[in-house]
Amino acid sequence: MSAAQACPCGRVSVKQRALAYADCCGRFIEHFDTVAAPDAEHLMRSRYSAFVLARADYLLATWHSSTRPASLDFETGAKWLGLEVREHQATGVDSAEVTFVARYRLDGRAVRMHERSRFVREGGRWLYVDGDPL
Repeated sequence: MSAAQACPCGRVSVKQRALAYADCCGRFIEHFDTVAAPDAEHLMRSRYSAFVLARADYLLATWHSSTRPASLDFETGAKWLGLEVREHQATGVDSAEVTFVARYRLDGRAVRMHERSRFVREGGRWLYVDGDPL
């Protein structure tokens, strides 16, 4: 993905212009070893972008060790259509939840993933723990 292309997560500026990948999720995905997402919502958005880009390295690195799978498989042919973050709330000093809807098309069928995800901050980094489908 080009750094200047619109970020897959759909975040917009105050002027309602799409943010470039490099200015949005790209800074976390491309530099995850040195640049941590500042909060759970940024991490959730960057994880969505990582799914769009099939970046298993980033997804696994930002998954809490207690629930992280050994590997990831991506749906071949999935066309990601968009992300809507519905709610982001702190549930403690180092914990938060993000409710979102992600849409994609697979084999001509529309799929809607609605989830409340849980995150924790450890060592200054936010990590995805798990989520409940809604």
